[in-house]
Amino acid sequence: MSVVSVEDRRSTMDSEAKTSSVSNSGGGEGSLDRLLPSVSTGLSPRKRTTSQCKSEPPLLRTSKRTIYTAGRPPWYNEHGTQSKEAFVIGLCGGSASGKTTVARKIIEALDVPWVVLLSMDSFYKVLSPEQQAMAASNDYNFDHPDAFDFDLLTHTLRKLKQGKSVKIPVYDFTTHGRQKDWKTVYGASVIIFEGIMAFADKELLQLLDMKIFVDTDSDIRLVRRLRRDITERGRDIEGVIKQYNKFVKPAFEQYIEPTMRLADIVVPRGGGNMVAIDLIVQHVHSQLEERELSVRAALASAHQAQPFPQTLSVLESTPQVRGMHTIIRNKETSRDEFIFYSKRLMRLLIERALSFLPSQVHIVQTPQGEDYEGKTFHGKRITGVSILRAGETMEPALRAVCKDVRIGKILIQTNQDTGEPELHYLRLPKDISEDHVILMDCTVSTGAAAMMAVRVLLDHDVQEDKILLVSLLMAEMGVHSVAYAFPQVKIITTAVDKKVNDLFHIIPGIGNFGDRYFGTDAPPDWSDEDMDEPSY
Repeated sequence: MSVVSVEDRRSTMDSEAKTSSVSNSGGGEGSLDRLLPSVSTGLSPRKRTTSQCKSEPPLLRTSKRTIYTAGRPPWYNEHGTQSKEAFVIGLCGGSASGKTTVARKIIEALDVPWVVLLSMDSFYKVLSPEQQAMAASNDYNFDHPDAFDFDLLTHTLRKLKQGKSVKIPVYDFTTHGRQKDWKTVYGASVIIFEGIMAFADKELLQLLDMKIFVDTDSDIRLVRRLRRDITERGRDIEGVIKQYNKFVKPAFEQYIEPTMRLADIVVPRGGGNMVAIDLIVQHVHSQLEERELSVRAALASAHQAQPFPQTLSVLESTPQVRGMHTIIRNKETSRDEFIFYSKRLMRLLIERALSFLPSQVHIVQTPQGEDYEGKTFHGKRITGVSILRAGETMEPALRAVCKDVRIGKILIQTNQDTGEPELHYLRLPKDISEDHVILMDCTVSTGAAAMMAVRVLLDHDVQEDKILLVSLLMAEMGVHSVAYAFPQVKIITTAVDKKVNDLFHIIPGIGNFGDRYFGTDAPPDWSDEDMDEPSY
């Protein structure tokens, strides 16, 4: 995924009240202890103008979903832990200085997967009834630092930098409050964080790897505001100028302009300064190159020749199970028979996996009026997550035994240039962090794709001991890789083969499961962990 737009950004600029010398909170210097630079409590307020930004990633759109065509490379090492944080660029500058234009041009020039654009405008505080009344009369100062929820902003940016899933508030500038539904954002190689107070908080500054100040002449900023407010918002010129003199200019001089000294790079003239943008992009590329990882190669040489972990459960090799393996492994088996016997094994595998879910005693009364001491699932929900494409074939077996089960999907493909797995598409149910998750993939060779999928679930706050990885066939390498990185994940399979060849094929193996199941042709360099992009 190349660009994820963090929030729907709305625009407003309605304040036409007189200059005030106090903050919104009514507090003094105590409320500004975290701010840089040190400032006095006097402030001429104005109401915030938010800017629009729609950055278009390389993607395929359908009527129901979006599939990103650029993948996210591994952000963790062979131990399963995050070994690199996202690179965070902070963009600060006055209103209408061109911050979003600079951000958009940096994104376009970077041309790297998974760039997240985060705006301060989403983090205005929820207003009290008294403050709501002030906002309605255009007397609330949306440009004072007290107007922003820095605690939530810092927490969110820190989690995003660590590769975690975060929820972003959606601020409604019409009602001056947060909408009920927040937006979920996950995964970034680069985070571009922009806002007029981007450099105003000490903790926030520590999260920024590069600080850029967009310096645009005040006359140009005023002209931009005049054009925007008159043509787009139907304001009169007198009101716009009045607002600028009351709120915009004083706030810039007191709170924004002094933070220019904290910037690593000052960009004059905003988005038109391509020399500065090119230099920024070169530096970011060099930082990303230093953070590149080679996970699959590390897996191939690690954790081998070890005894099987206790978290592994292999279906008993009964004559029936052995016979079904004989059929699906046979290269001469027809597609119909391959599908039929694969489905039989999948049903057995899912039933076996469900036996590892927590249960509790439950007493019911039989039709004969007698008590029966039975068992019920002891948890909130069961969710299935399939690793596309082959893992999707296991969904019917799960649905057949788990009524109303929720299903998520993850698309992971191997980059043919680097040989590394890349995350291309993700759709998980809401509140999955509270669920027991059955992660489904038909074959696991090195474990690289399975590890990425587990890491995605952990980044969405799913507990490791609530994840069950189920696979029809695994290689010993894959078992060890997953178990070593995630020792609490339960691994359930119908068979474990000993070897993986230089092309990451399981030996003796089963062939390319997805191609045999769906009747498609595998490319010459296919891997057991390659998942072709699904067709919807």
